[in-house]
Amino acid sequence: MNFDIIPAIDLKEGQCVRLKQGRMEDATVYHKDPTVAAKKWLEAGSRRLHIVDLDGAFAGKPVNLDIIYQICRECPSLEIQIGGGIRQMQTIKDYLSVGVKYCILGTSAVKEPDFVAQASEDYPQQIILGVDAKDGWVALEGWDEASSLKASELILRFAKQPIAAVIYTDIQRDGMLQGVNLEATIELAQQSSFPIIASGGVKDSEDIRQLLTAHPNIQGVIAGRALYSGDLVLSDTLELVSNTANTK
Repeated sequence: MNFDIIPAIDLKEGQCVRLKQGRMEDATVYHKDPTVAAKKWLEAGSRRLHIVDLDGAFAGKPVNLDIIYQICRECPSLEIQIGGGIRQMQTIKDYLSVGVKYCILGTSAVKEPDFVAQASEDYPQQIILGVDAKDGWVALEGWDEASSLKASELILRFAKQPIAAVIYTDIQRDGMLQGVNLEATIELAQQSSFPIIASGGVKDSEDIRQLLTAHPNIQGVIAGRALYSGDLVLSDTLELVSNTANTK
């Protein structure tokens, strides 16, 4: 079974934070040095890490580059996926050249679909589509702007592109510890030709248990606040994934 538990590191003003529903004014600082958090998840058994440059998402260009590069240098065995403010091909090239495994494109998928298509052609299986939705509608610019596209419609635009995966985030649940939107995630998995990574609202191991058996196209979950608060223990969760795989 291929299912990843992916710890999240959100970068704001150089620190590792978690937001509630994407609100920049509602941030909780968990680590002054995000590299410490990255090493913690690596030592706990994670093979993959989700990083979002929150400042970059709002600025429209990367802001926390030095920290991201430092994490890549000090945790070379981690498969790092990075999003937030990636609007130019040179940014993708720079990230991948320092050890980032995947670049996540969200806003540009709506506003510049040709850019996303070209990026996926130039870097096959290294581009992840970030689909952040509120009430089923895709949100843009660090979740600060609504679009007129449904999540499923956005994915269909790129059905023939060599995209690695889709991250589906329910904005209203993100950082709220209310549980994942299982129904919407399953619905998207049924319509998508790409693997789906669930995100937003992970509360505890029961969320993981449900996602593991929900649909074969759901191949991972991003966990943030639940890991930092201790409601979800990474080592226990990884064991749950392993045990589930062994029983299949």
